[in-house]
Amino acid sequence: MSATSPAGPRSTSVENPLFEFLVRLGDDRLVIGHRMAEWCGHGPILEEDIALANIALDYTGQASALLALAGDVEGKGRSDDALAYFRDETQFRNAQITELPIGDFGFTIVRQFLFDCYSVLVWEALASCGHATLAGIAAKAIKEDTYHVRHSSEWMRKLGDGTAESHARVQASLDALWRYTGELFERDAVDDAVAALGIIVPHDALAARWRSLVDGVLREATLVVPAAPGPMVTGGRRGRHTEHLGHMLAEMQIVARSHPGASW
Repeated sequence: MSATSPAGPRSTSVENPLFEFLVRLGDDRLVIGHRMAEWCGHGPILEEDIALANIALDYTGQASALLALAGDVEGKGRSDDALAYFRDETQFRNAQITELPIGDFGFTIVRQFLFDCYSVLVWEALASCGHATLAGIAAKAIKEDTYHVRHSSEWMRKLGDGTAESHARVQASLDALWRYTGELFERDAVDDAVAALGIIVPHDALAARWRSLVDGVLREATLVVPAAPGPMVTGGRRGRHTEHLGHMLAEMQIVARSHPGASW
């Protein structure tokens, strides 16, 4: 679909696996939260404009909590703001599905639906994990993501089972986005290392539950999973990204980088 930045290392460093794990969770939500915020003032109806902005705030708030915790774990004095605004593209660890441009409303809804279903299941797994602070963040986030899933699922049904044009648009979006979903369930040495700390995300079981949840809504929306989506995208967890992330970060980071140390 697009060019990508140079590939990161084939294996991921596990020097500080908990920091790496928290940054992955935080970057997913920071990036998709920023994409959702791009709809502010451009929603198809006023109520939806407000809903998308609120979802963006929820994800940005989750990212702030996760990156603050990551900074504490790292122990180098970096705050959530420092991690959000003073890292370059190759240092971000978000899945590539989160960084794609918002496209039309249908594309945004399909991306949200696929990610929302994944996100709420991750939080459910982490709410009982062996790290008390992370478990607390997860317990709060479950409530937010449960609303997110309900919101995006309702729009999937409306658009998929709506007019011929709305059906065609969301089906085309689903076809384009499906190959980005495999990356959400990849497991590597970081996951194995944090599991030893009592932080376990059962990726295979999660993938099966996600697929069941997604398939149920797709049937109601009269949409189908593409038969030949192409090879699954990978590399975001190692700092390999599409051409779009660098442009997004330039916009997101411009104020903080132009006025380092400023506060308001």
